Order: sequence, then C-alpha cells, then structure tokens
Amino acid sequence: MRLYFLCSLLLITIINCMPAAAQQGGVGLRFKVLALAEPGGHHIAYSKAARVWLDKLAADSGLAVDYIQNTDKIDDNFLQAYQLFIQLDYPPYAWKDKAVQAFEKYISTGRGGWIGFHHATLLGEFDGYPMWQWFWQFMGGIRFTNYIADFAAGKVVVEDAKHPVMKGLPASFVIEKDEWYTYDKSPRPNVHVIASVDESSYTPPSDKKMGDHPVIWTNEHYPARNIYIFMGHSPELFNNADYTRLFRNAIFWAAGQ
Repeated sequence: MRLYFLCSLLLITIINCMPAAAQQGGVGLRFKVLALAEPGGHHIAYSKAARVWLDKLAADSGLAVDYIQNTDKIDDNFLQAYQLFIQLDYPPYAWKDKAVQAFEKYISTGRGGWIGFHHATLLGEFDGYPMWQWFWQFMGGIRFTNYIADFAAGKVVVEDAKHPVMKGLPASFVIEKDEWYTYDKSPRPNVHVIASVDESSYTPPSDKKMGDHPVIWTNEHYPARNIYIFMGHSPELFNNADYTRLFRNAIFWAAGQ
C-alpha cells in the first residue's frame, strides 16, 4: 500500500511539472522554444499575433514556448534549456553583454537552432549603440540602409524549392503588406539564399530597390541551423497560409526535427 501511494505521488508530481503544451491532447514534449520579442513599438501587433499562433502550434505539436521581452535572463545556463531560439522583431543591439556572449556561443557551437524575423537585420548604429560585428557577419555582412515606410505588397520568389523550409509552398507567393528593407549590398555572396522578392511586383511601386534582393536565407558557415525571414511586420501575415506554412516549416527544420 505504501509503495502504491509513493508511486501515485511520483506520477502526480511528474504530470504537474510537465509544460502545459505537452499535456494538451496527450502530445508528448518534443522540444523547447525561446521567443524573444520587443515589449512595445510598432512591431508589437505582429509579436502578439505570433504568440497566439505559436501557442496553438505548441498545443497541437507538443512544443513548449517561453517568451521574454529583453535579454536580461540570457546566459549560457539559460539557453541550455532550449532547442530553438526565435528572434521575433527584436533588433541586434542593446543586448546585455552576457546575452551577446551566450548567443554567439549558442550559434557557433550548434547548441540549438535560430529563426530571425524582420527587425533582426536592423544592422547599423542605432539609439547610440554600435553595430554588433559578430551578428553583422552572421547575417551575411549587410547594413540596413532604408525601407518602404508606407508599405507595399510584394511577390516572394522561391530560389531553393528543395530546402525543407519550402516544403508545400508554391514557386512564388504574395506578401500583402511589409516594409521591405534595403541593405548596402546583397548578402548572397556570404549566405545561401532560399527566396528573394521581385521588386518589380511592389504594389504600389517604390523606388527603394536593391536589384538582387534576398528575403529568406541561411548562413551555412555556422553549426547551428539558422534561417532569416525578412517578412514580419504586419499581424495580417498570420492570415496568409503560405507564410504560416513557411514559419512552421522553419521551426521544425531549425530545431532539427
């Protein structure tokens, strides 16, 4: 009787310690995700919509997603718990020193995967902070120069249809609203480009163009599976089936699933 009681108590303790996402629908925990997003600003609507979508994916697929709004907690020990780091519209500056060191190690040693969206390529000198040179190299050696402030629709053209993040996507798809950053040069010589935007498709037309304009790429010079996806400004993106398929594919690929 005593053994039965002890076993029951142990089982209850294990269940209570399981992440909520892993308890729903009997789905076992597959991996843990850390999502970093700004607490305010004009990208907050996207980040809020992303959280709703991620929480549903987590419940359906056995993931556990933790959210943070600054880099205060990030260090080596903190990152060890996560198989995937998602940088949701959080810029590559104003990080705490220990977070910078831990992130660089996380990527450089392949401890986990990374997905960066939109604001992750806001590379330059902003708000009094110098450019993070390591991150500049990680993103292909590019510097932010301009953007379409009044937004435009654009056609994304897939260049590597065989890459796992493009599974189930058409040869091209339309993003109805985004800012379309431009950089001082194309990252193509330093990264593997997966998709680019057709600048002639901008609606309304814009003179803010690069010529060769990658918008989805991975840097294969780093051990960690990594992918940058430029599109990530409007919450309406989560009504776009092609975008959510891309996001879902990226999560499982970057996490090595």
